[in-house]
Amino acid sequence: MPQAGTQSRSFFRTFRSQNRVSHQRWVICSLLFAATVIAYVDRGVIAYLKNTLESVIPGLNDRTYGFVTAAFTAAYAIGMVVAGGFTDKLGTRKAFAIAIGIWSVAAMLPGAAFSVATFGIAMFLLGLGEAANFPVCIKTVAEWFPKRERALATGIFNSGANIGNIVVPIAVPALVMLVSWRGAFVVTGALGLVWLLFWLVYYRRPEQHRSVSKSELELILSDPAEKVESVPWSRVLPCRETWAFATAKFLTDPIWWFYLFWIPGYLQSIFHLSLSESRVPVVLAYSISIVGSIGGGYLSSVMIKRGIGANVARKTAMLLCALLIAPIFAAPFVHHLWPVVALLGMATAGHQGWSANLFTLPSDMFPKSAVASVIGIGGMMGAVGGVLFQLGTGFIVYFTHSYVTLFIIACLAYPVAFLVIHAITPKLAPAQFE
Repeated sequence: MPQAGTQSRSFFRTFRSQNRVSHQRWVICSLLFAATVIAYVDRGVIAYLKNTLESVIPGLNDRTYGFVTAAFTAAYAIGMVVAGGFTDKLGTRKAFAIAIGIWSVAAMLPGAAFSVATFGIAMFLLGLGEAANFPVCIKTVAEWFPKRERALATGIFNSGANIGNIVVPIAVPALVMLVSWRGAFVVTGALGLVWLLFWLVYYRRPEQHRSVSKSELELILSDPAEKVESVPWSRVLPCRETWAFATAKFLTDPIWWFYLFWIPGYLQSIFHLSLSESRVPVVLAYSISIVGSIGGGYLSSVMIKRGIGANVARKTAMLLCALLIAPIFAAPFVHHLWPVVALLGMATAGHQGWSANLFTLPSDMFPKSAVASVIGIGGMMGAVGGVLFQLGTGFIVYFTHSYVTLFIIACLAYPVAFLVIHAITPKLAPAQFE
């Protein structure tokens, strides 16, 4: 009888575990969101402290600051070359653990910098580590979500960029007061090591995760089965679909780098704001962007769930985002703070909605085994564009003291990228490997 009772309890536990509905994919998405927040906090500290650092670091000005941020984006480009294939080979758990360990230590190093050169070296190392964030996140989403939910999941974790940008102006002034500007770099860099502990303890693939119910696993694996194989770069590079994605990244990623590294200093300089006075305007500009990040992914996901094809759904959402960004060209002609903040908020929202859908295109067109490599190639191209734009921004601002040209480029980049995507992949059809 006791044995029968034990068997009965075991049966009911098994029955409940098989029939309960779990939502572990959204827990995984929250971890990706937190990692993205930390990445943008780490890279955003220098942007928010730009004007402060110019007064304490010999030789730091608009032109040399352009070199420092270009060092970050150059390393990001180099890291992207490695990160995609690195992730496909090691798997998301190991790849992310290594990457965030490297970038967390690197994020602390600017706290020891004493010259433009040492700042550049520190930011170069940070860029190498953070390059893995988006390839790993996108591959994780492809492993944990069916296609119809991927744009929404991507939009959610990608909104971590906005939260990170909001955390910086809220937290950094307090950290500077408590532990100095050097300590601010150290404290924010240490956040990644805390996240790493949660990742190592919790993360497994959905097929191996004990907390994933049978019904959730069936949902995750509901798309048609793919032949799992290693896809070398020699097969991915010739694909026109790869270059549609990579060209769009080359054209639009530099605009986001511009917003990230230059907008806090722009508001402080143009409107003569102190570090604390710029807090609210910067927070508001990036807060508005959260709506675009989640809304852009949600829009295309809802359209797909209602039976609209991925091609029309993704491109409709991206076109609307491009139109939302267009008014940014007027920003340098507006001389009141809050209308400029509104224009910046619309532009950052549009970019994040655009990015949520752009990041989803590789998983729409490529098998899971190739997604991280394609993301890596596109990310590398985006970072190359970022290097060129950061260097150009530094020289333009230093010699002309004007942002007009930069905001016009920011306006035009997205429509051009949209036309390139549609011309190369008019149907978003699956990639055909040679």
